[in-house]
This record gives sequence, structure tokens and C-alpha cells, in this order.
Amino acid sequence: MFAMQFVAPGSPLVAIERPDPAPGPGQIRVRVGACGVCRTDLHLVDGELPAPKAGVIPGHEIVGRVDAIGPGAEGFAVGRRVGVPWLGSTCGTCAYCAADRENLCDRPSFTGYTRDGGYATAVIADARFAFALDERGDDAEIAPLLCAGMIGWRALAAAGERRRIGLYGFGAAAHIVAQVAQSQGREVHAFTRPGDVSTQRFARSLGAVWAGGSDQRPPEPLDAAILFAPVGALVPAALAAVRKGGRVVCAGIHMSDVPSFPYRLLWEERELVSVANLTRRDGRDFLAIASRIGLVTKTTRYPLRDANHALEDLRAGRFEGAAVLVP
Repeated sequence: MFAMQFVAPGSPLVAIERPDPAPGPGQIRVRVGACGVCRTDLHLVDGELPAPKAGVIPGHEIVGRVDAIGPGAEGFAVGRRVGVPWLGSTCGTCAYCAADRENLCDRPSFTGYTRDGGYATAVIADARFAFALDERGDDAEIAPLLCAGMIGWRALAAAGERRRIGLYGFGAAAHIVAQVAQSQGREVHAFTRPGDVSTQRFARSLGAVWAGGSDQRPPEPLDAAILFAPVGALVPAALAAVRKGGRVVCAGIHMSDVPSFPYRLLWEERELVSVANLTRRDGRDFLAIASRIGLVTKTTRYPLRDANHALEDLRAGRFEGAAVLVP
């Protein structure tokens, strides 16, 4: 198989060839049709995530087809279209797993971080943690749903039933969440990099009632805000933008340090929470909703060999929506 491999923090991914991996007990091998490029991959390459697997192959927004099945793996036949997400496996026995909070498992594995991912022509997945997909949409259109969509959905759920929602960082996750929020009758306000008129126009084209820079205040106080941008300085800005009793949800796996801020921004029962990873139930619920509302992703496609180019374009904000690698 061909793959783009992580070597060391701060270094570009390198192209490698190796034999196709064989699935072990309970595993399936997936022939990759597309793999989304997530900001988490950029955090990995930049050395902002601790202790990755040595020489790991990144990528956790994977769509493809089963082409080999290991002993005891159930639920899939060869040729079945599947999605492979960030959560690669859990222990199933810790207190968090027992409490139906497998996203906080004490002994998890993560696709493209602690186990090889989808920046490759083939990937091994635990069959219990892969999602069955129907035949609607092409692989590249579906790939961003496997993380940007699922984590965005969990973040939206964490915001509660609040109606006026601010999305800070209008990239892959936000452009998906905006569509879900509107289908629920919510009002979306989009915050972009200051001066990014193009992305603000993109947000309005998806139904945002207001779009402006992250250095601006919305025209009305927000009921809740979700931070997808990994910028700690946006936490006090978002707290200042929400009303009394509002909630700010931090949705990224990594964020720069949050600066000190006056207690008055948190006072009046404002809440600051985070979301971590996802559960399989999150994934199933989100995929059902995405299908029901006819969710559409905007993607920029890159050949798998151009993974480093895609990551640099993500860093610089050179595209709208999501980037996807296609073998």
C-alpha cells in the first residue's frame, strides 16, 4: 500500500510503500476511497499532541470499502461501504465505558494518532467502531462527516437547546454544524479570522444571519458559542458575547493557552465546557440526521501524495469547508 507517514514534529509527512496490512481478530481492512484532512492532523504534525505512535499514518475521516475481514469480525461483508472515525477502540471496562461515556475511556486508541489512519490506500479498523454507510454521495463528500461532522454534532448537543448560536472558526466543522443548527430552527452567527470577507460570505451563503471577524461583537447577545478555532484568546471573547446563563463550548482537541480574564465574564451563571472525542452513539445519531436533512459538504480535493500541501493550505485558511485526500 501507499501512505503518507508522520516522522517527527515539525517535519513534513513522507511517502512510503509497504505491504497491505492483514486484519487481525475483530478487525476489517478498508480500501480507502477518501480521507478528510482535520485540524487534529495539523496538531499532530506540529507536535501539539503528546506521545503519538511512532511513525503513525495520520487521518481519521475515512470512507472506503471493506476488502478483508479478520477472524470474529462481525457486521460487515466484503465490498460494504464504511466510515472509520477518530475513536478507534475503547477498553469497554473502565468506569467511563461502564457509564456510557466511552469518549472518555481510560485506555482508548485513536485512528491516525495511536493507530494507523487513512492517509493511505488501506487501513485496519476495529469492526465494532466502524460505521456502515449507505451509497448516497461520493466518498470525498462523506469523509468530513466522520470527524468534523461528528465532533461538531457533539459540540452542538453540548450547547443544549439554546437558539442563538455563535460559531468561532468557520471551517470544516462549522460549515456542517451550521446546517444542522438551522434544521433545528436555530440562528447561526459566524465568526472568522478578522478581515476574512470570503469566509464570511461563505457562512452567509449557508444561512448564517450574521458573519464577522472574531474581534467583533455580534449584533445581539448569543445564547451559546462553540469554539472550533484553536485560539485560547477567543474564550474570553466568546464569554463576553454570550448572555447571562449562556454557555461556551470548546470543541477542539488542542488550544493555545487561555489568557486570564475578569470574573465578570463568567459571572451571571455563564458556563464554560469542553467536548472530547465522540461516542459511537454520537456517530450513529449524526449520520442519521445528516441523511435526513440532506447535509452538503464543500470540499477541496487533493491527491494523497499532496497531503503536506493540504495541511499547509489548512493552516493558512486557503479553502472553504473541508480538505479531502483522494488516493
